[in-house]
Amino acid sequence: MKNKTCLRIGILNIMHDKAATIRRIRRVLSQDYPVELTFFYPQTHYTGRQVPAEVAAMMAPLDLSRVKDMDAFLITGAPLEHLAFEDVTYYQEVVDLMEFLATHQIEQFYLCWGAMVASHYFYGSQKHDLSEKVFGVYPQKILRSSPLLTGLADGFLAPHARYAEMDGQAIVAGGAQEIARSQTGHLFLFTHPAKHRTFLFAHLEYGRNALKEEYQREWQAKVAQRTLLARPQHYYLDETNQAQPDFSWEETQRIFFQNWLDLVARRKEEKV
Repeated sequence: MKNKTCLRIGILNIMHDKAATIRRIRRVLSQDYPVELTFFYPQTHYTGRQVPAEVAAMMAPLDLSRVKDMDAFLITGAPLEHLAFEDVTYYQEVVDLMEFLATHQIEQFYLCWGAMVASHYFYGSQKHDLSEKVFGVYPQKILRSSPLLTGLADGFLAPHARYAEMDGQAIVAGGAQEIARSQTGHLFLFTHPAKHRTFLFAHLEYGRNALKEEYQREWQAKVAQRTLLARPQHYYLDETNQAQPDFSWEETQRIFFQNWLDLVARRKEEKV
């Protein structure tokens, strides 16, 4: 590791479970490279109200003057699938960030809702609600080779958790490449190497208990609709009592994020 350059990576953390998201991102991006991670929150999300103390303690307000020195930048997911993009309070701030990243050719990683909003903005891809939440661990079909999937075999497992889907054809028409798709037919991975963009529609950063915790949060928040809640599929070691989750995508997670860090490091070397 001492011979590897430090990678400076910014993260716009817009997940609801911000502390848990920080822990997950730190874990998956702290592998074989020294990394300097800076977590940001969108300032316009707190317009007219005080920034919560716990948010201010964990993250910094998004500042593009700090972003310009990053080697890469990641925009997380967010539980906003049912909202039109333009109705999100901090949408314009996200757009300004994406434009800045594109203009400065910073390596970009768009994750789940981050991938949705980025594919909508850059390629005009439209979002549509799913008839039911895609929620669980599913095998993925590799459609074309990519450095991001080096070391992974067709059928590798990954967790999905979302209520909406994007138009993949529009993304491809915009110049991106579809790399892999869930065997259930849901979007998984697109890249646009010339534009330095990675779009991951699944939650590959999730740890063992994340799907279980997501279900529990929704159970508590939607008391009147409990019978309608989706349960994570193909996730528990024993489906009869659903007590012990199976971290079946652990190796996939390690390999994928290592490959992405390798990509960021190569791009940084090319710039020198």
